[in-house]
Amino acid sequence: MSERSSAALPFAAALADLFARSDTRSVNVPILQPADPYLDTAGEALRRRIFLTRGEDGRGLCLRPDFTIPVALSHIQAGAGLPRRYSYDGMVFRQSGEGATELRQAGIEDLGETDTAMADARALDDALRCISVCGVSTEQTEAVLGDQALFEHFLKSLGLPAGWQRRLIRTFGHDDLLRQAMEALASGAGKVSVENLAPDLHRLASAGEFEELAENIRDRMIEGGLPFQRSRTPEEIASRLIEKVAMAHTQLDRVVLERLRAFLSIDCALDKGEEALLLLARESGADMGASIAAFAARNAALEQAGVNLHAIRYRAAFGRQLDYYTGMVFEITAAGGQEVLAGGGRYDRLVSYLGAREAIPAVGFALWPSRIAAVTGAA
Repeated sequence: MSERSSAALPFAAALADLFARSDTRSVNVPILQPADPYLDTAGEALRRRIFLTRGEDGRGLCLRPDFTIPVALSHIQAGAGLPRRYSYDGMVFRQSGEGATELRQAGIEDLGETDTAMADARALDDALRCISVCGVSTEQTEAVLGDQALFEHFLKSLGLPAGWQRRLIRTFGHDDLLRQAMEALASGAGKVSVENLAPDLHRLASAGEFEELAENIRDRMIEGGLPFQRSRTPEEIASRLIEKVAMAHTQLDRVVLERLRAFLSIDCALDKGEEALLLLARESGADMGASIAAFAARNAALEQAGVNLHAIRYRAAFGRQLDYYTGMVFEITAAGGQEVLAGGGRYDRLVSYLGAREAIPAVGFALWPSRIAAVTGAA
């Protein structure tokens, strides 16, 4: 256990015992963390709550606002083998207009397990079991699950330009922003301007002539005396121009908009999710075979773990407001309330982004012990 952990709470011993029985290694990480990983990957909702400072060398630092990134950095620095499961219990620090700024957080991070369905199911099952050993019954909670990878695969099946796909993906989990992006795409209000683009560049970008476009840009940079090392490469500029022109010429037609709304409107018990997705795929003609198979495999793994799928809600539009998630996401709240007791998901790109030499699949969750204690009356 780390400093000022959940040890004072009546369920502390039961939670620590469950972590130990779940084949995890307890890890302590410094309170002071490099700020850049959070600023780059955490999402705006968390970024604006971070306590920032600077070291003597001018490097940006912060008080840790959560444990996922520090645990991943600790794993990389230790050069530890895989797969490996870590547990933690300590304080995190977040700015708040009202309420506490020092909060207890506990959880498990599962790194390197290549069986995605099993690891996802284990993360959700572990979160449910943690809440249970803390004294909260399933009747006192509500659980919701979403899947960013499914959303990304569906967007790809619609044939939207890559730029528009990325814009919509960035809004996943932010209902208002997603709705605004869809409205902009449908109305054309979100189009980027290419009016000032030279005609020959516009023609090459529209035709997708990448190599010729990059060469044209290279010549212009040389002629203008622009040093490559101080700006983006001609290839990077060409790629962005092709994307920008495609976005400028794209407006969401009614059929595609209806398909996207149909996907986002799926809201059912998790055991009915596969059926709803298959129906959508048939009606829309979307190629979702691989992603639906992954969805079904995860459900099967959850059932094998003894999780009641009917008690979990599947919402296709549900995401969590952290930019590093790549697949399944979930939250468990107190029944009838909005306070999150536990939340987590899959983040397959984060560990390599932080410096791992190889791609490392990862999934995890965090608990909020003080909120759990409030539900049990132990606060």
